[in-house]
Amino acid sequence: MNKATYTEDVPPDRFGLLERIMSLGRPARVMLIGATDSGKTTLLTFLANRLLDEGLKVAVVDSDVGQKGVLPPATVSLAFPEGPFESPGELSAMAHYFIGTITPGQYIGEMAVGVKRLTDLASREADVVLIDTTGFVTGSGIEMKRLKAELVRPELMVFLERNGELSHLRRLLSPYGEMVTLSVSEKAREHSRGERREVRREKWRAYFSNASLVEVDLSKVVPSGTELFRGRPLKQEEKDLLSALFRWLVIAGWKGERYAVVKADADSGPRQYSRSVIHAIDFEMLSNLLVGFIDENGLCLGVGILKWINFGGMKAQVLTPLSSNELDRAVELRFGRIRVLETGEELGLLRREEL
Repeated sequence: MNKATYTEDVPPDRFGLLERIMSLGRPARVMLIGATDSGKTTLLTFLANRLLDEGLKVAVVDSDVGQKGVLPPATVSLAFPEGPFESPGELSAMAHYFIGTITPGQYIGEMAVGVKRLTDLASREADVVLIDTTGFVTGSGIEMKRLKAELVRPELMVFLERNGELSHLRRLLSPYGEMVTLSVSEKAREHSRGERREVRREKWRAYFSNASLVEVDLSKVVPSGTELFRGRPLKQEEKDLLSALFRWLVIAGWKGERYAVVKADADSGPRQYSRSVIHAIDFEMLSNLLVGFIDENGLCLGVGILKWINFGGMKAQVLTPLSSNELDRAVELRFGRIRVLETGEELGLLRREEL
């Protein structure tokens, strides 16, 4: 299932935009900005296909982490279309940047860095780099767009809006590049939360369709994106004391800036403790957690689903479609903030501070 497919039945101003892009110097970086369901991906697909027809080399930077075309979700991805395509879902990525969630409000820095790094890679080879962004244009989404524009300095920013709702954002981003404003197509339709979830379900399922369970040595591949594994391991008497004080089963723990423990509750009663002293993580939160395999350049080789951690042996069981050669290049296993099954069912989101 894809929300956007290629069509040339578009408003006339899209052809004017195409001519403007053709007139830009090379490489031309074009950032598409608009609210949810404003037609950004449909516009990107139209532009990419027409530019390919003109013999130009096109790069697509897909940063719409919640409604990704280029697999997998929860990453920023870079693809180079080799020919006409109906939907970005047909494209294979040559690079990813791991975000680890489908709701990037707490990860605006990572989102901006990911778009910058992949745009830089794309600009080395492409004539035109098309950057698809999220529909997050309020709250911290405004700052996320500003950071992206400030870092990338696109030659052209294309705003898709209905009733001038992006006027503040256009004013904010005006120092960072030329702007074009288009009206949202009458054919653009809103998608319900359930429809979006179903689209992601199919994307997750497709990505993990050929996955296998692998063992990751956490003494060699550094775990990151979590407060776990930092500092010295807790002694058994420290675990026993914490268990007695808070009615926990302490599975693992470390003493760094504060105590970080993985625990299961022995009963359902209330517990009071200072979170500046103790960071307690429910063992269940780690089950089916999305993780990213990171290479020495900080880019994401692909993602996996954490199934089990043997804390004593520093071994993790991860379900992933990555090959053994790709896994050999991983130097870091970065913890995300969404729990998902290989069937595509999303089990829940975590806040950044929960891990």
